[in-house]
Amino acid sequence: MKQNETIDFLHKNYKRGLDKEKKWIRFYQILIFICFFGLWEIAGRREWIDPLLFSSPSKIWNLLVTKLNDGTLLSHLGITLFETILGFILGTLLGTLLAALLWWSARLSKILDPYLVILNAMPKVALGPILIVALGPGFISIIAMGTIISVIITTIVVFTSFKEVDSNYLKVLKTFDASKMQLFKEAVLPASLPTIVSTLKVNVGLSWVGVIVGEFLVSAKGLGYMIIYGFQVFNFTLVLLSLLIIAFFATIMYQGVELLERRFVKSEKKG
Repeated sequence: MKQNETIDFLHKNYKRGLDKEKKWIRFYQILIFICFFGLWEIAGRREWIDPLLFSSPSKIWNLLVTKLNDGTLLSHLGITLFETILGFILGTLLGTLLAALLWWSARLSKILDPYLVILNAMPKVALGPILIVALGPGFISIIAMGTIISVIITTIVVFTSFKEVDSNYLKVLKTFDASKMQLFKEAVLPASLPTIVSTLKVNVGLSWVGVIVGEFLVSAKGLGYMIIYGFQVFNFTLVLLSLLIIAFFATIMYQGVELLERRFVKSEKKG
């Protein structure tokens, strides 16, 4: 009985320690955030930095309110979010499907392996002009850009995870005359789901990069267009506002993937 009470006491102390650590981490994160924007504001007002180039948080906030009131920001944001989320989903799905195809056919994987390495090394952003010519200067080429930039890395990472599944699991299933499809559904895919979820984190950033670059090249709407327009008219407050909005929504997407990962890991442990 005493041993159980001691274990319970130690467990509670451990949990309190974890909670305390989380609070301190959150405190320092908020402190860094406040200090960064506070110093930026002071530096801009006292002209320690060039206020034309670097603006200031107060100017960015005023421009944000103005753009929200006239409705222009929401229209630009809505287009970019749609393109980014669609490119993000397509890149992950197509990459996972291609990885499954490579796992299914060992010969095909050996044939395509050097080409995957080459495509991964190639700067996908350079494909932008080709996509525009091939697909036209519209949102389809922008979505294609957001998809292509993440599909290759997804394929490589997920395919590697498929190959590294414990062969003992597969041998056990084979003793029960499991088909290749059953091997994939019962062993390979479930074992690789944590890797697929983790790949989503990488794809968040890649999809934003692809879409914004695509908007740089062809779009007359969206946050990428706002950045280019801001550079053209030397309105760097508009540029910085667009960049901060991108950072904010990319963080929300990343946190959403982390939440999905935590829930998935918990369900896996319970299972």
